[in-house]
Amino acid sequence: MSPNPAGGRGRRSKSEHPNPIDVHVGARVRLRRTLLGMSQEKLGQAIGLTFQQVQKYERGTNRIGASRLHELARALDVPVAFFFEEMNLGGGASASVDGEAKGPRGLSEAAEAFYGNEPIMRRETLELVRAYLRISDPQLRRRVFELAKAIANAYAPTGSRSR
Repeated sequence: MSPNPAGGRGRRSKSEHPNPIDVHVGARVRLRRTLLGMSQEKLGQAIGLTFQQVQKYERGTNRIGASRLHELARALDVPVAFFFEEMNLGGGASASVDGEAKGPRGLSEAAEAFYGNEPIMRRETLELVRAYLRISDPQLRRRVFELAKAIANAYAPTGSRSR
């Protein structure tokens, strides 16, 4: 039997790129795992896989089935919907889990961070986020947030200041 040139059931040859949805979901897995300070090995142990399999999921090389996605959500303490947040729906719009429309972004920010040299995935940024999340007093956390914004605005180039 010869291979189906149209790809049959959506399979791809080894030379083709991963499906953007698989890349997005994998990048969200990596983002959450990294924010928790969890290694690929530890996540793999939590769901009965090797760290190499976790790597393939995070890259989008291997697709994540529904039951495995459910296991990942439990291990990473997020709802399954987390993995689909900010995914581009086509036509230049993307949506978050609450259905709120967002501007065009191509792949998700998480996927871009995974494949690009984005500051969000730097160790320093992740340590800062982890430290911020450990602040239990909501008022103090808000003050730290406002301080960080004020410092960023004070040192931002004139045309790129945000409110």
